[in-house]
Amino acid sequence: MIEIYTDGACKGNPGPGGWGAYLISGKHQKKIYGGEENTTNNRMELLAAIRALEALKKSSTVNLHTDSQYLRKGMLEWIKGWKKNGWKTSAKKPVKNAELWKALDQLVAQHKVNWFWVKGHSGNPGNEMADQLANYGVDSVIKKEQIGSVHELQAQSVSADRGSLDDGLESKTLSELIDEVKG
Repeated sequence: MIEIYTDGACKGNPGPGGWGAYLISGKHQKKIYGGEENTTNNRMELLAAIRALEALKKSSTVNLHTDSQYLRKGMLEWIKGWKKNGWKTSAKKPVKNAELWKALDQLVAQHKVNWFWVKGHSGNPGNEMADQLANYGVDSVIKKEQIGSVHELQAQSVSADRGSLDDGLESKTLSELIDEVKG
């Protein structure tokens, strides 16, 4: 079982944004973060979950904790209708961030993901770490440090149910991720 805590942050909405993910399995942990220059908080929430699931090397059972109802409800309640309606909302408008929702949906299909909501800034240690990582992501954008790349803090392995995460995260930009989804 892998516990994942994700968070997104944005200075202005839109504005420079960051995402963070804290992965835990037993005594092993992995902390990753990144950011984008002109983005929204919702996009960063989605990207945090995407990057966390991408970091898993094998199909795994995951408890994904988020303080974003947008992310949680999107995956548990809304996505089935969006797919059925050709990625349109019930109001027949295009789903915002559809390329990220599609990418996340493909990743979730590779794992058994249980979704949990946690109140943000309430002292939950995993959520607080994810928040800190997301803010590192914002800072990396403001400082112009490899924008769009995955950064890792304290390279450690995270054991998965049927394998293990290694320290070699593949670095992908958002545009590369979007190209993969379109391809």
